[in-house]
Amino acid sequence: MSDAITIDDIRQARQRIAGMIRETPLVHSAALSSATGREIYLKYEHLQITGSFKLRGATNAIRSLSSDAREKGVIGVSTGNHGRGLAHAAQQMDTRCIICMSELVPSNKVEAIRGEGAEIVITGRSQDEAQKEVDRRVEEDGMTMLPPFDHADVIAGQGTLALEMLEDLPELGTVIVPLSGGGLIAGIALAMKSVNPDIRVVGVSMERGAAMIESLRAGKPVEVAELPTLADSLGGGIGLANRYTFDIVKRHVDEVITLTEAEIADAIRHAYWQERQVIEGSGSVGIGALLTEKVRPQGPTVALLSGCNIDMALHKRIIDGENVDLEAETTGGDAVNA
Repeated sequence: MSDAITIDDIRQARQRIAGMIRETPLVHSAALSSATGREIYLKYEHLQITGSFKLRGATNAIRSLSSDAREKGVIGVSTGNHGRGLAHAAQQMDTRCIICMSELVPSNKVEAIRGEGAEIVITGRSQDEAQKEVDRRVEEDGMTMLPPFDHADVIAGQGTLALEMLEDLPELGTVIVPLSGGGLIAGIALAMKSVNPDIRVVGVSMERGAAMIESLRAGKPVEVAELPTLADSLGGGIGLANRYTFDIVKRHVDEVITLTEAEIADAIRHAYWQERQVIEGSGSVGIGALLTEKVRPQGPTVALLSGCNIDMALHKRIIDGENVDLEAETTGGDAVNA
């Protein structure tokens, strides 16, 4: 299915969303360059209008709909950032939007989506359970489902990030990308490999519930239990009927790795104290991959900072050096080193 999305689709997406999203800066990191002995750059996508890359794919998907479909409204499932991007894009185009989320989505992200004008439905303990409510409303109300990752227009929208990075750093050798359902890395990998097949694309997820990585190991999409994690935006399954992202990641991503909760926390701290940036756990995993040397850069390297939508009370605990174990806090158990 990956052949259904091309570099031309990504270029057209860039034209379609121009003026509705922010082209974000690529910044050299002196601290990470010194630590790794390589030239390291950070793509500041956390400065996107909604605080996450998800606005790109959501905007492209809604703008690609017919006027009749937009009139009936859009609906989607989200761990937070897709919902906010979809809600913002829908509001800009006067389109009704419903976002369904599991009980695990942090309250700050729920309220941010509500603030964008979307209707909120909280249901179940996983993204897959929330998806059942989406399916019901599509069947009964005729709304259009726009999923967070496994959709051609969403993938093409996320791929516009690669075009910006390549323009700013034509000699790019390695790109490190947060990995969840795969829409972000799929779009980036398709664009990067189309321009230069030698560019190394690395995906990074968390140890707690990395659905795409477990699916790659199994050789097919599989269900994975969702667990509380500092990288909450990387939670959720990839869908057993996955149409696009599993195949694209399998074919075009060179390497995938996972980080522990402690390594994610260290990356959040580094982003704040060394880079002076507030980054959510999901957005910090590229930094974590470099700090742990789980990824060894080849040539000029970009780590994508994909989002900043972290609960600020949690952020303060982390940067103050506290060991935070969200799973223990959720279950009422004793906290261990995160």
